Formats: sequence, structure tokens, C-alpha cells
Amino acid sequence: MNTAPDPAERHGWLTDEEQRVWRAYLQATTLLEDHLDRQLQRDAGMPHIYYGLLVQLAEAPRRRLRMTELAMSAKITRSRLSHAVARLEKSGWVRREDCPSDKRGQFAVLTDEGYDVLRRTAPGHVAAVRQALFERLSPEQQKALGQIMEIVAEGLQPNEAGADLPWLR
Repeated sequence: MNTAPDPAERHGWLTDEEQRVWRAYLQATTLLEDHLDRQLQRDAGMPHIYYGLLVQLAEAPRRRLRMTELAMSAKITRSRLSHAVARLEKSGWVRREDCPSDKRGQFAVLTDEGYDVLRRTAPGHVAAVRQALFERLSPEQQKALGQIMEIVAEGLQPNEAGADLPWLR
């Protein structure tokens, strides 16, 4: 049995198998995001990230979230969220409200018009997700993918103070 480290591991490179998995992951996620962006641009005139923000707001109590909570749930920086919400405001799909208990805080609120756009867009988006991802995987593969992505996401969100996470920037 050979116990010597693989030459790639000794030199800080990915092994051939790690490289294969990494590149497959990058290609799949890039192509999936592009596929979903194109579908949403065609059907609703919005990028995938905006759709995700509308979904987060639709699922929130009273269809409203603090901007900081929305940035955290969307896993994006506060500046990127602010830009996205400004664009969604121009479309009339979201409005901002001041937080009465915190003068610096704001809420993002899904408008009735934004909710209607989301309701009309959701069936096409769900179909695109199913066609691009779930219909290609067995139930066992779907479960494994979910478990794997949860482990990766959990590992990238440390709980300690001072963690460098997008929504804290």
C-alpha cells in the first residue's frame, strides 16, 4: 500500500479527481445560473438575483424584511442589495420603509404589483429549475446534492464574531 502523499497534494494543487469535480461544479453552476437568468429576463425582465429577493419578501411576515435580514438571507453584500432594491423600486415591485425602532434601519416591502409579477413568473421559473436540475437527477441524487450543498454552505458561514460574510460588508 502506497502511503506517500499524491504529488499534487504536496505542491498545493488539486488532485486530478478534485480538479475534475471542481471544474464540473463550476461549469454546472455557471450554466445553471445563466439558464435561469435568461429565463427570468425573457419572462419578467429581471435577473435571477431579483427574483430571489422577491421570493424572500413574499415568504416573510407581512411581505417585509429588514434590509440587513434580506441581505443575509440572499447571501449578498449590503451595497449589492441596496442597488437591487433601488432597481426593484423603480419597477414598482418593492418599496422601502423606515424602521420606527431604529432610525438607521429600513425595511424592504414587496408591493402588490411585485407580488403579482412573482405569481405570474413563478410557474415558468419552477419549470426551468425542474428541467435544468431535478429532472436530470434521481431522487437519491437530489437528496445527496441537497445534503452536500448544506454541508458546503454551513462550512462557509462561521458563527464566530468578525466572520467575513457578504451581508456584513
